[in-house]
Amino acid sequence: MSLFIEIFLIGVGLSMDAFAVSICKGLSMKKIKKRDVFIIALFFGGFQALMPFIGWFLGKGFESYITSIDHWIAFILLGIIGGKMLIDGIKAEDDEETGEFKLDLKELFLLAIATSIDALAVGITFAFLDYPIVECMSIIGCT
Repeated sequence: MSLFIEIFLIGVGLSMDAFAVSICKGLSMKKIKKRDVFIIALFFGGFQALMPFIGWFLGKGFESYITSIDHWIAFILLGIIGGKMLIDGIKAEDDEETGEFKLDLKELFLLAIATSIDALAVGITFAFLDYPIVECMSIIGCT
């Protein structure tokens, strides 16, 4: 039971950035559609669950390489997303007339990866601690 609580608390910590981005995406919607909400939740929850597994897998053989560049990967992805948001904000004058929210799957994909880079690093740690990865990724993904 203590392992469940520990992994759940890790999952809560890992999900804070995805939660903030999800709220911002939701606030940009004029009309909330259940389909869009499900897609956003699937992307963020799926990547939060998948990245610890990838990290665990990579941690078995490539620990020194991944931990030395993971922060740069996150920096580059967030820089690309920030730049795209600036460009979209400048171009948004003609989009405001329609008042419709368009779910951009490429942007959502990049956001999901960027917000789950820390989960990749946690997965590497799980590999060294010999945690049961299937249970860990299930708890983190549901959180």
